[in-house]
Amino acid sequence: MNYDLVIIGGGPAGLAAAIEARENGITSILVLERDRELGGILQQCIHNGFGLHVFKEELTGPEYAERFITRLKELSIDYKIDTMVLDITEDKLISAVNTEEGFFQVQAKAVILAMGCLERTRGAIHIPGSRAAGVYTAGTAQRFVNMEGYMVGKNVVIVGSGDIGLVMARRMTLEGAKVHAVVELMPYSGGLARNIVQCLNDFDIPLLLSHTVTEVRGKNRVEEVVIAKVDEEKRPIPGTEQIIECDTLLLSVGLIPENELSMKAGVEISPLTGGPVVNESMETSISGVFACGNVVHVHDLVDWVTEESRRAGKYAALYILNELVTSSSPVTTKGERGVRYIVPQKVQKENVLDKLTLMFRVDNVYENVRIVVKCNGKKIKSIKKRHLAPAEMESVQLKAVDLARVVGDSLTVEVEEVVS
Repeated sequence: MNYDLVIIGGGPAGLAAAIEARENGITSILVLERDRELGGILQQCIHNGFGLHVFKEELTGPEYAERFITRLKELSIDYKIDTMVLDITEDKLISAVNTEEGFFQVQAKAVILAMGCLERTRGAIHIPGSRAAGVYTAGTAQRFVNMEGYMVGKNVVIVGSGDIGLVMARRMTLEGAKVHAVVELMPYSGGLARNIVQCLNDFDIPLLLSHTVTEVRGKNRVEEVVIAKVDEEKRPIPGTEQIIECDTLLLSVGLIPENELSMKAGVEISPLTGGPVVNESMETSISGVFACGNVVHVHDLVDWVTEESRRAGKYAALYILNELVTSSSPVTTKGERGVRYIVPQKVQKENVLDKLTLMFRVDNVYENVRIVVKCNGKKIKSIKKRHLAPAEMESVQLKAVDLARVVGDSLTVEVEEVVS
């Protein structure tokens, strides 16, 4: 079986990339999705708030996904669901399995990795205590409640204030559960400001910053959890312990790009993002293997996933058509003061068609600052920002014509205080 382009993952990233590649002249495309339907995580996100940037209207997750699924089918793009990809080789031979065809292989000219991300589990954050039932990741609980029709608990404590945890605080309340508190280790929330207002404040759910769960108690089912304040080193402060009686503990403690396949293929992984190192084309360290969406770095909005994935689809099409430049030395990007990471990590200026979008996250909460872009230490762009927070993705755009005039081998982005 041979295709020009094979996309691993049929969520918002994979769908957007497939459609963009098709609209840029590639007709031989296959999307492989391991779930029973296309759409990815959006299918369980029945709340609204999606599509404000891409469609200029407010949609639910399934509504957002359906627009791309409908377009995929209109373009007659091939896809296989219930299909698990087992392996990708450096020469782009893909091994997969499903219940209808069994084991099969697909040879591709180009591959786009769009596998999304995973939730951190209790084991990843080492919460001590008994191994009682009733401990779920927030995403698992969301699927049970929204898609499978199971209520996971009646008295709930949520650890971590990531967006999924905040949304589930509201969802559990609407389903009749009592959410006692959202406990956050950091001194600031890990979710969007709008979700704090709409999911916690509107329902009088306490957000306990600089707190953590120090113990889970219960024999067969969770019966209570112990929480405590933490100091600046994130260590529990003795004497601040509180006991909260509950039957359910939901974990919203971060997402991890799912890159088992990427690593098996030999793709270079960034220690900062946990995802592939990519260039301006969203191409990885392996020629012809591209990546986009949460498999590269965790996004806060699906709209940004869509924009990034369209870029990957367009450049994958150019690669297949032999229209990408690969000869010159790339410019490297790096986050400096206040910036945790930048995507893309490498830039080949000749391939930037219209503009270069640098996406990044900051390492703390900042007020009234500037985002400064420098090339080899020389300032080339400065943007004032009233507020920056680690939970919110930031970006800065450089026009291709301006970038072409830049002389140097490094681009840096940093946070600079505004001197009044």
